[in-house]
Amino acid sequence: MNYVGIDIHKKQCVLSAQNEAGERVREAKIATDDRAGFEEFFRGLGGPSRAVIEACWGWGKVHDRLEAIEQIEEVVLAHPYKTRIIAEAQIKTDKVDARALAFLLRLNAVPRAHVPAAATRRRKEVLRQRLFWVRERTKIRNRVHALLDRQHEELALPVCSDLFGTKGMRALEGLAATLSTPDDTLLRQDLEMMRELKAKVGELEKMIGEANAADEPTTLLSSIPGVGLVIGALVACEIDGIERFPHPRKLVAYAGLAPTTYSSGEKSYHGKLLPQCNAWLRWGFVEAAWVAIGCDAYFGTLYRRAREQGRHGANTAIIIVARRMVEIAWQILSKKRVYESRALKPASLQGIKTQATPTSTKTKTFPARSRISLADSK
Repeated sequence: MNYVGIDIHKKQCVLSAQNEAGERVREAKIATDDRAGFEEFFRGLGGPSRAVIEACWGWGKVHDRLEAIEQIEEVVLAHPYKTRIIAEAQIKTDKVDARALAFLLRLNAVPRAHVPAAATRRRKEVLRQRLFWVRERTKIRNRVHALLDRQHEELALPVCSDLFGTKGMRALEGLAATLSTPDDTLLRQDLEMMRELKAKVGELEKMIGEANAADEPTTLLSSIPGVGLVIGALVACEIDGIERFPHPRKLVAYAGLAPTTYSSGEKSYHGKLLPQCNAWLRWGFVEAAWVAIGCDAYFGTLYRRAREQGRHGANTAIIIVARRMVEIAWQILSKKRVYESRALKPASLQGIKTQATPTSTKTKTFPARSRISLADSK
C-alpha cells in the first residue's frame, strides 16, 4: 500500500508518496486541472494507494477527481484545524505539508472531516447563494435608510409595515424624483438593485423548493416553529445525516452553541461560544430562534424566563432558545417525528441559568443538555 499526501492549491497540487516502511517513493507537482497527470502519478506507484487532502478551498473538485482513479482505494479528507503537525511546523512548505499528510495517513492518525455527497454539496451551493443575495439586499436597504435619514427636509414616507414592500417601493420610486442631486440618482440605483435581487432570490427559492420538497429531514425540520423551507433545507444539508451525532450534545457542539470550558481543580470557567463550529448551522438556528420566540408559546416563554433571570441580555437568551431548538431537532430527526407544540413544563426550565460571556472564575452552569426529550420539550 502507498500513502499519498496532497497539498492542494488553486493552480497546482504537491504530491508526496510513501510506502508502508515510511520511505518516500515519489513526489511531484501537478496542475490542479490535469486529470491525466494525477492518473499517471498513481499508475507509476505500481500498487494500490490511499490519498489524503485537506478540507480547504476547492477540495471538492480534487476529491471527486481522485475518487475516479482506479488505483486509489480511499480518499481521506483531513480536518485542517486538527492537523497540528502541519500547523505547528517550524519549516512549512508545500512539500513538507504533503509529506506530513502522507506520514499521518500511514499511521492512520489523520483527523478526518466529513465528506458530503456531491449532490449535497450542490444543494448547499444553491442555499448559500440565496443567503448571499439576501445579505446583499439587506446592505442596500440599510443604505436606503441612511440616505433617507440624511435629508434635511421632512419626507412624506408611506404608512406601511414594510417600507420595501409593494406600497413602500412605489412611494420610494416617487420620492426619488423629488430629491436633489446626487441622492435622487443613488436612490434610483438602490431601488433597481433591490428589484434585481428580489428576482434572483425568488428564482433560487423556486429551485430550493423543487430540490427539497421530497426531502424527509427538511420536511421534519420545517415543522419546528421559526424553521421554514430555506432554513430547514440549510440545516438538513449541514447536518447531512443525524446518525453522525450519537447524542444531542454532539450536535450542539457542532453547531457552536456550547460554551468553551476551562476547568482546573475546583474551579470551572465557561467562556464564549465554541469558535470552531459549523457557522452556517449556528446562523440558521439563531435566525430560527428569533422567529420562534414570537410565534410559539414554548420558545417565547423560554426566552422570557431567560431574560427574567436578570443577568441575561437578549443575545444570551436567544442562544439558550437556539440551543434548545438544536436538541429538539436531534430528537425529531432521530425519531422521525414532526414537532408538536405543547405547554412549557416548570421542570424543563431548570438549568436555564447560564452565562454566554465570562464574568468571573466561579462555576457557572449552561442550559441542561441531556434533560430534553421529545415529550417535555414541546
